[in-house]
Amino acid sequence: MTLSAALIPAVLLSGLFSCIQGDQAGSTPNMVVVSAPTPQSAPQPSQPQPSQPQPSQPAPGAPAAPATAPAFTLLDKPIPFPEERIGLSLDYRRQHQGYAGDNIRIRPEVVVLHWTGGATAQSAWNTFAPVKAADARPDLAASGAVNVSSHFIVDRDGAVWRLMPEDWMARHCIGLNHISIGIENAGDGDLGSDAKNPLTQAQVDANIALIRDLATRWPIRVVVGHLEAKALEGTPLFVESDASYRTGKADPGPRFTAAVRAGLADLGVTGP
Repeated sequence: MTLSAALIPAVLLSGLFSCIQGDQAGSTPNMVVVSAPTPQSAPQPSQPQPSQPQPSQPAPGAPAAPATAPAFTLLDKPIPFPEERIGLSLDYRRQHQGYAGDNIRIRPEVVVLHWTGGATAQSAWNTFAPVKAADARPDLAASGAVNVSSHFIVDRDGAVWRLMPEDWMARHCIGLNHISIGIENAGDGDLGSDAKNPLTQAQVDANIALIRDLATRWPIRVVVGHLEAKALEGTPLFVESDASYRTGKADPGPRFTAAVRAGLADLGVTGP
């Protein structure tokens, strides 16, 4: 099924996640504890929505999940995704990926790890919430009107915030947006660094648990830190039409990235 932008109502995400909206008004998010490989649950709205393979029918090529995996706390905190944002996401795909389709669906095979540069998940959510880059990251607006986003944020205590469907494109990593899930981690420095808000072991553990859960639904075969993404250029995974559109990144640091990958070794995922 193709998911046309014209068919997606602005309120779809609240129905998809069955969560309490109005974060900035002070409401409390829906919280569940997920124990991989149990899949994310969602009600069945009457409107079209991104497909989520069921655990009895894993995505082709998905690594085999272990019999048990650590639980993690999942908070449903969808960012606004009205039709305007969907349309701007399509514009970005056409500009940067040579995309000729009419939807923002992706088939994730890569996970990209990030740090937010701030102290809390909430501050990152506030950055991602505006629809247009000009309202949050004006430095990026020239390369596409849609704002940056990510599928997940992991707070410094390890709580996982889910911002959008896993198989919708988020603008989070040049060259890999069409094939990757983005996981932001609240903080501004590598694990064990002397940064003001270094990434934590709780975040390492939560990233490992989350990616194990994702691997039950998607053929995740590569996990990279944002600092490593450019190393995939020249491979079939990297798609960017604008040869001048490249940036250097340091997040989320080599120690954090290595620690997360080490915790996934039995799944056979690789780096760049």
